[in-house]
Amino acid sequence: MEDAGAELLRLGSNAVFRLAGSVVVRIGRSAVELAEQTRTVGVARWLEETGYPAVRLVAGVRQPVVVGGRVVTFWRLVAGEERYAGVVEFAELMRRLHWLEEPESLGLPYVDPLGPTMRRLGELVGLADDDREFLRQRAESLAKRYDALEFVLPFGMIHGDASVRNALLDDAGRAVLIDLDGVALGPREWDLVATAMHYERFGWHTRTKYEAFARAYGFDVMNWYGYPVLADIREMTMVVWLAQNAGHSEQADAELGRRLSDLRSGGDRLGWKPF
Repeated sequence: MEDAGAELLRLGSNAVFRLAGSVVVRIGRSAVELAEQTRTVGVARWLEETGYPAVRLVAGVRQPVVVGGRVVTFWRLVAGEERYAGVVEFAELMRRLHWLEEPESLGLPYVDPLGPTMRRLGELVGLADDDREFLRQRAESLAKRYDALEFVLPFGMIHGDASVRNALLDDAGRAVLIDLDGVALGPREWDLVATAMHYERFGWHTRTKYEAFARAYGFDVMNWYGYPVLADIREMTMVVWLAQNAGHSEQADAELGRRLSDLRSGGDRLGWKPF
């Protein structure tokens, strides 16, 4: 495939580029992700077979492939213009995903909400030692609180990184789920917490929109006693994810400093900005 004129769409756990011919390439950070990306490809193919509205792989291409020590996958562009789905459409995507019964052949892991965060903490090079230690201790405390929770929704397949930023509208205006790397087996509450805290902690959604989300899904996770624990864990993942890009952007560095300060002080999160 031609890489001339490649356009960077996202930079996070993967570098995501748009190529000519409505192809999107996702480039991982390391070849150690090969097994994970092989599973992601399997999930995408199965979701296509079931007719679930998720991002589709480019057909006729062997994948994933390892190029230059990095894992690469190729996807079809969802739409010519990137538009996020609304909260109701996103809730319907989650409800429909949670109805599915996955085959054992997918080999889905059990979700480990803090596992990736702990691994990233050990790999970060741009984080001060005292900040790293603060986050490590906080993560260990949250892991104990998580293990003590009793969930109320059925256990099963989840997206794992569920937020409206991972639901796009295609050219026909239909909602499509993207970023399938975190699909796993776990408590369904984990897929609902981001939308709740985007309203309750960050003010990124209005009360009206959040209530519409909860009605569309059929459950309000904020009424469950374990919500604050999951929200605290999700905050940790957001902070450590952002720390991966420390030193590459003044805006990211400023946001990381704000988030670390608020975690330490217990200040409100209304000043946090989406990245």
